[in-house]
Amino acid sequence: QVQLVESGGGLVQPGGSLRLSCAASGGVFSGYIMGWYRQAPGKQRELVAEITSRGITKYADSVKGRFTISRDNAKNTVYLQMNSLKLDDTAVYYCHVGGIDEWGEGTLVTVSS
Repeated sequence: QVQLVESGGGLVQPGGSLRLSCAASGGVFSGYIMGWYRQAPGKQRELVAEITSRGITKYADSVKGRFTISRDNAKNTVYLQMNSLKLDDTAVYYCHVGGIDEWGEGTLVTVSS
């Protein structure tokens, strides 16, 4: 059974940084696109960033230059380094594995002064 466990969320001030991690288990994920989505209150879930098995990345325009996605295939883990956080980055962040369409339960990121 596939399981995705996110960690690293929390409360941070504007301009601060957080690093999210998503550990996958129950399969081999190195061949899949892995990504991070987020859903803010009252808004639809949106793609934040994704990374292919070969390390090709894609970012939402709103996070380009501030967020960095990476992965460690040996550990079945994907990361999201978030810098220069803004109030609008407040959301629940979800890990996703493409192809098999598996989702984590989410981790809350709150940016507030």
